[in-house]
Formats: sequence, C-alpha cells, structure tokens
Amino acid sequence: MSTEQRLTTPFSAQTTAAEVIAGHDLTGRRILVTGGASGIGTETVRALAAAGAEVTVATRRPEAVEQLRREAAGDRRSGPVHGARLDLADLASVKAFTEQWQGPLDVLVANAGIMALPQREVARNGWELQLATNFLGHFALATALHGALAESGSARIVVVSSGAHQGAPFDFDDPHFERRPYDPWQAYGQSKSAEVLFTVGAHRWARDGITANSLNPGYILTNLQRHIDDDTMRSLGVMDDQGNLTPLPYYKTPAQGAATSVLLAASPLLEGVSGRYFEDNQQAPVSADGESVPGSVASHALDREAADRLWHYASDALRAR
Repeated sequence: MSTEQRLTTPFSAQTTAAEVIAGHDLTGRRILVTGGASGIGTETVRALAAAGAEVTVATRRPEAVEQLRREAAGDRRSGPVHGARLDLADLASVKAFTEQWQGPLDVLVANAGIMALPQREVARNGWELQLATNFLGHFALATALHGALAESGSARIVVVSSGAHQGAPFDFDDPHFERRPYDPWQAYGQSKSAEVLFTVGAHRWARDGITANSLNPGYILTNLQRHIDDDTMRSLGVMDDQGNLTPLPYYKTPAQGAATSVLLAASPLLEGVSGRYFEDNQQAPVSADGESVPGSVASHALDREAADRLWHYASDALRAR
C-alpha cells in the first residue's frame, strides 16, 4: 500500500470498541494502557481484555483498577487485568515503572492525558505540565520500553491525540511557555501535535517491527474535562443551568470513543501501518496548515522533518533531567 492511499475500514463513528474487536482473539498478547482507569481508557481496557489480552493499566491511582480486575477475573474468556502505579509527569515514576517491566510488550496505548489547565503549571523538573504528561512522559515511557516492544517482533504504539492539535504546531523556541503568554488551549493543542509527531518519528523503530499511529477519539464527556470551568462548559452547550452534563447529538459514548484506540491496537487491518492519524475509525485526510477542517489532520503534525527534530529535542530533554 502506498503512503498516498488512505486506509479505510468497515467501521464508523458510532462503532463501539467491543464491535471493533469482535471475533478477534488476543490471547497471549500483552498490552499496556496508560490512564486506563477512567473514561475511554477504561473502555479500551475492557474491550482488549475481553478479547483475551493481558492488560496492564498504568495510572496514578492503581486502586481504581480494582473493578476492571474483578470484571476480567469473573469472565473465563477474558485475559487478566493488572494495575500499576505510574505518574507520567514524574520521570522517577516512569523509571520505576519501566525497570519493573519484564518480558515483551505487544501494544502500548498512550491514552492518559490532561487538558486545558487554567493556569500554567509545571512538573517537578520545570516542564509545562500538559506537555510533560501528554507527550514527554509518554516519550520517556516508550523509549524506556523499546526493548520490550522490539522483543514482541510486531509491537504497536497507539497514541490518543486530539483535533485540538490543528491550531497549535509545536513551538521549538518556547515549548514550555516560559516567554510567551500561557494559553490553556494552545498548551493542550501543542502537546497533542507533539503526540502525532512522535508516531511519525517512530519510523526509526520500523526495523524492530514496531509501528505507531495516532488518533482523535472525538467528543466524549469524561473526566478529561475536569479542569474546564462551568461557564465554559455551558458556553460549549454541554452543561445545563443546574450543572448537569448534556452531551450534544454528535458526542460519543466512552465505548464509541475507545473504538479507534482498539482498532489501532488490535485490528489486522492495521498490520504494518505506521505514522498515520485516524478519526472515527478511518484514516483522516490531511489539511493545510492554517486550516481547521473537522475530521482531518494538520500537515504540521505529519511533517517528517519536524518529527525528527522533536525526537531529538525530547531525547535531549530526557538526558538533561
């Protein structure tokens, strides 16, 4: 398949994660899902475990995985679910987690994230917190687990990005908003552009049998919106005057929002496919920089030169910390 040919699937925006994985047996596959204790992460874990995979949920609160663990234990067809402590914004936590990992890793689902912090916050090492959590922490995790991914022989990396990347190319001159005015959505969007670029830069791991793709899960009401104030939520039309969440007609359920993650993690349709961006279970068309086209991916997020530059930037940033 040429790089110009967009991949299509028989699924739609309304397809659920369980429907995407139906009929596939993942027994023997080892999968790691960050942030899998809530939202679309939980539905991603449910679907993959139900298909027989052994799923480790990496989260700051591993006790929150107990319900998923019990569900899996009560289904003889399910693979086991484990919880493990991981704080992506803390490199010491990432190091502790990766040093304990043993054996091959077949799929890494980089699902955890934070969105639109109202004020600029920094991680312990001084990194802007959204970039630290959404991108740099996952970059540190993936690079430290490179050996485990290579051991699989056919590993996949799945990165949950966002359509917010379209208006925020990565700013190599001031990625942590140390000089430019902090903007919650620019910071979030930049971190999501970085995530897409990471999957493009992962071309250097192709010889190890590792593929990497990114996705926009769509609009879903989950814990991700916890930092957005009520007035903004009302202006977006997703909260009533009493504070009740009111999803708009085009919003997805968490099970639908997890579908594209599961598609990229486990579908045979994605075998050998890498460096692409998906939405609603389809590969997204590319839009020109400066345009904001729903359902598309901005060309700045797929730029090979920028991806390689970002890879070197992130590698240097990890060595410096």
